[in-house]
This record gives sequence, C-alpha cells and structure tokens, in this order.
Amino acid sequence: MEENKLVVIAEDGTETEMEILFTFKDDQFNKEYVLYVDPLDETGEVFVSAYDESGSLNDITDEKEWDMVEEVFSAFLITHEDEATDEEHEHTH
Repeated sequence: MEENKLVVIAEDGTETEMEILFTFKDDQFNKEYVLYVDPLDETGEVFVSAYDESGSLNDITDEKEWDMVEEVFSAFLITHEDEATDEEHEHTH
C-alpha cells in the first residue's frame, strides 16, 4: 500500500482505496485523525476518521470534536489555496 493511500472496508466487505489528504494529532482529544477522499468520486467528498495504533478507523461522534476537525480542515484549505495562488503567480510572471 502506498503511503498516501488507505483502504476502507465497508460493512458489506467491499474495499475502497482512498487517498489521504493529511493526518494530524490533537492533544485535547488525545487522538489522531486522517482526512481522505475517494479519488474516483467526482463529488470530492472529504471523509474524516480518528484512528488508533493498529490503523483502525473510528467514527467521530462528539460535536466538539467535529468542530475542532472542521477548524483544522479550514486551515488546511486556506493554506493550500494560498500555495496554489502563489504557484499561479509564479507561472504568470
């Protein structure tokens, strides 16, 4: 398995290879999180799971935890939009 990929196994046993956007650790909840997308899904839906040492993915059920993850994801988007804008400026000059 590639480093930026993970395989999600659905309840019915089907496997889907996902592309990892990024991972991070949060000290407040003392958990590690992974944000990932299905590269074949054109909607661009982003999935989020907490994960443990064994690599098991766990759903996020706490509303405060969701709020924290959304803040981190927003910061990620802003950072990457800035990088994309910087790259565009480099190509146009």
